[in-house]
This record gives sequence, structure tokens and C-alpha cells, in this order.
Amino acid sequence: MPRDALKQHLEFFGELGVNGLRRDPAWRTRVDSSPAQAGHDEEGSAEVHTVVPVYLSQPDALGALKADIGPDCSRCKLHAQGRRQVVFGVGNPDADLMFVGEGPGADEDIQGEPFVGRAGQLLTKIIEAIELTRGDVYIANVVKCRPPNNRNPEPDEVEQCEPFLFRQIEIIRPRVIVALGKFAAQCLLKTDAPITRIRGREFTYRDAVLIPTYHPAYLLRNPSAKRDVWEDMKRVRAILTQGAKE
Repeated sequence: MPRDALKQHLEFFGELGVNGLRRDPAWRTRVDSSPAQAGHDEEGSAEVHTVVPVYLSQPDALGALKADIGPDCSRCKLHAQGRRQVVFGVGNPDADLMFVGEGPGADEDIQGEPFVGRAGQLLTKIIEAIELTRGDVYIANVVKCRPPNNRNPEPDEVEQCEPFLFRQIEIIRPRVIVALGKFAAQCLLKTDAPITRIRGREFTYRDAVLIPTYHPAYLLRNPSAKRDVWEDMKRVRAILTQGAKE
């Protein structure tokens, strides 16, 4: 990594409150494909777990799901409201850690990949702060098409699109899901609680641990909240470490 880029990374870690980086790679190692079984808040328990067919590999299953959605999905009105393309998701199909956002923005709509704009660049730094890369995790959104003017997705749009997110989660079987922002957290947990009340807590979502935190776009407007997100990410790292090989 070039010296200037390294300096920027270290300055960002300092803003988060990181006072050192671990070089031990053991905690990053996936032990097995069994989901986390930690017990957490009852109110976070989500709908009944759905069995995923085992005859497809995870990459093939995600490919089949993407094909099912199709490049010209017209299931909701977003297809006729200026979106350029479906933004499916990106990352490791066998990831232990999955990030879920609200929906694509302008940059994502152009590039066809979640979190590639300014908020996405910040998310990349957050991932790197716990010694992972974007290639180690999986990133997706509740809705796969950009709402006009980046408005919140409407209930009928979510109703049509969220089953595809649920299927992504079932295929990947992450041990930890980080819900980025109020909308993603409320969608996954089926709650109207504000993010300020549910942030900093752990919930059981199907067979994963779900941790709500602030959206990177919020951090761009409120840099002081980075410390809260860093506390959440330390919790994520601790959970992942619990399953790492000795």
C-alpha cells in the first residue's frame, strides 16, 4: 500500500479509536459452515428459518437467484422511475460477515455494485479496520434498484424485493449480519424502533447474529458517530473471533 494511502488509513482508524492493529490472522479463518448459535434479544428473532437446497454451491445458488431476479426486473414501480440497472450484491458467497444497506444510490446504479460511492468508500475503510477486505464479506441492499432521488423505499417496493435479500442470506449463511442504518435494521427486525435505540445491541436473525449500526452516509454527516460504529465493529470482530481456529 502506498505511504500516503497508509497514512490516510491510519488517520481514519485513529478517528474510530483504534489504537493498534492485530497481525494474527487466525480469527479471520472460517472454521466450518455451521451458523452462529449465540442467544440474544428475543425481540430480534425473525421469521421462520427456510431450508435452502443443498444441491447447488453457494456461488451457483447466488447466480441462479440473480438470474431469477433478471436484469430488467419489473416487479415493482422502481423499474419505471429512472433506475439504470438491478444492483444485486457483491462479495464472498461463503462470507461469515454480511452487510445490508437500504438501496443503491446514484453511483451504485451506474456501476451495478452496492456501496461504491462516498459512503461505500467509508464502508470499505470500516471493513479494513477489522482486518478484512470487501472480498472477505458480502454486501447487499434491501431493494436492488435505486429509488428516485435516493428516497426511502416504499412498502410495496420492499414487499416485492425483500424476499430476494432473504434468499441471499439463506444461501450465504453469514454468522454475523450488520444492518447499516435505520431502514435496513427496521426491515430485517420488523420493528419501527429508531436506530438510536437498537444500535449497540445484538439480535438473533434466523441463524445469525444481527448488529444494527449507523449507515456510512450518516457518518459522513456526523463524524462523531464513528466511535459508536467502531464499538459495534469491535463486537462483530469478537463474535467472528469466537469461531476462529486456535
